Amino acid sequence: MTYSIVGADLEAGEVGCAVQSKYFAVGAVVPWAKAGVGAVATQAAGVAAYGARVLEQLEAGAEPAEALRRVLADDDGRETRQLGVVTADGRAASFTGSECNEWAGDVQGPGFAAQGNILAGPEVVAEMERAFEKTDGPLAERLMAALEAAEAAGGDRRGRQSAAMVVERAGAAAEIPEGIDRVLDLRVDDHSEPIEELRRLLGIHTNWRIASEAMAFYERKDFEGGIELMLRGLEGNSDPPGVLRYQLACFESLAGKRDAAIEHLRAAIAADPSWREAARADSDFDPLRDDPALQQLLNG
Repeated sequence: MTYSIVGADLEAGEVGCAVQSKYFAVGAVVPWAKAGVGAVATQAAGVAAYGARVLEQLEAGAEPAEALRRVLADDDGRETRQLGVVTADGRAASFTGSECNEWAGDVQGPGFAAQGNILAGPEVVAEMERAFEKTDGPLAERLMAALEAAEAAGGDRRGRQSAAMVVERAGAAAEIPEGIDRVLDLRVDDHSEPIEELRRLLGIHTNWRIASEAMAFYERKDFEGGIELMLRGLEGNSDPPGVLRYQLACFESLAGKRDAAIEHLRAAIAADPSWREAARADSDFDPLRDDPALQQLLNG
């Protein structure tokens, strides 16, 4: 009823899991991750508690396949289970029980394990493997590409309902305001197009993450660096909530780029009119307060 992929990005220190299923709120059961340790998917006749137990085994030093074996050892229903695991350093393993509904199977490679059951066929996990290995960019983007490729190959034979993705990064707790290593936790619990909805949410998350990273440039008054970061973030990005364009306009205002700032603020307001009220009270636009074009935009 599910296809999933667990992956690790050794360079970024990230581990994560992405999943889609014809099952309500699959994100509450299947995906597990712990920074510096690994990621787990527990599905088919899934037991959510196995996610934490496998991570405990990995943290204690067990090899991935051994961790799965230990967790399933006393389970009389183990042949109905399917699990995938990857460690933070890229070792991977999967288990597909002999009583999982067809088609069921798995594939592993450096830094990932992909698995699924009640699928259209083996091409579904094969396409997850291909997409994960061929896609560039952050781990979340590679996991997302794997889900999209799986769906294009036929996906869950029964249809679609929910999807989820979690990513943790070692050291993130010391870097982000939330004080935890979980840098991404997205769930689509019940939707006619869960993959597309997860993609939309990932886009919003990415935009806000870039805006958050820009604060380091803002605090040291490196406005040109902030502009460069925002422009990179906007490449190939429609920026539906306008957050990047608003942030870019702030940096441009502070850098003395009046025309560009007003142009990007106008684009942000077009995406979300609430940015107009935000700009009225935002001191970042004080250098432009005497500009008739800004006055007209804010009073429009």
